[in-house]
Amino acid sequence: MLVPFFDRVEQVVSMKEQVHDFEPQPVITKDNVTMQIDSVVFFTVTDPKLYTYGVVDPLGAIENLASTTLRNIIGELDLDQTLTSRDIINSKMRSTLDEATDAWGIKVNRVEVKNILPPKDIRDAMERQMRAEREKREKILLAEGTKQSAILIAEGNKEASILNAEAEKQVKIKNAEGQAQAILSIKEAEAKGIVMTREAEAQGLRAIKEAQADNAVLTLKSFEALAKVADGKATKLIIPSKVSDLASLANVIKESLTDVPSSDESTQEATTEEKKAK
Repeated sequence: MLVPFFDRVEQVVSMKEQVHDFEPQPVITKDNVTMQIDSVVFFTVTDPKLYTYGVVDPLGAIENLASTTLRNIIGELDLDQTLTSRDIINSKMRSTLDEATDAWGIKVNRVEVKNILPPKDIRDAMERQMRAEREKREKILLAEGTKQSAILIAEGNKEASILNAEAEKQVKIKNAEGQAQAILSIKEAEAKGIVMTREAEAQGLRAIKEAQADNAVLTLKSFEALAKVADGKATKLIIPSKVSDLASLANVIKESLTDVPSSDESTQEATTEEKKAK
């Protein structure tokens, strides 16, 4: 029961989860680098009585406690660790704040580091380092691409050389096969011509035999053959009495193939004849 003008409600406390964003705090790292760090605290009031009467200015108390805790944690880390250890910083801060705020009726759910801002000269150095690292990666990638391109070109040239050699080989094989086929065709044509000539001669002999030619016809054929023989350079020609006789015909051919006497022999014979005349 409240008595008007004498009793009043001291404070209305919300039981919802609250978020408090703290201003950036100057923090010194283990390697003596000063940087600005701001954080966010998510908390819930679990006991309104303790929250109201347990501490004066609960939010200010949480902010001061967070700042002190942050300085202690960052003081144990160097610059590189600070920039890469956000999860560790968040976990340590939440554990320390939650334990300290139990007496104030406050439950700290989590703490997040928003920004870590090194000094300008360090930021410039880090930016140059990052630029150099990017340029290094770019050169590595370009060199790797050039290497891969050279390998691909070399493999392409190799494949082209192999294909050209294979094509030249196939052309030579085809040319050789064509020449062999042409020579074979010529030989076959010559063989066929010889066979046809022999067949024609055989047919002629069969025709003469079938016609039952008499001695007069055979003698006439023999004279025709002798006329062809006499058409050469032979100066001595013996005609047998029996042309039909094969042996006599052989002798005629042999005598007809006798070489023409040389000029020296003709001169000697002429000289002998002149001596006899004298």
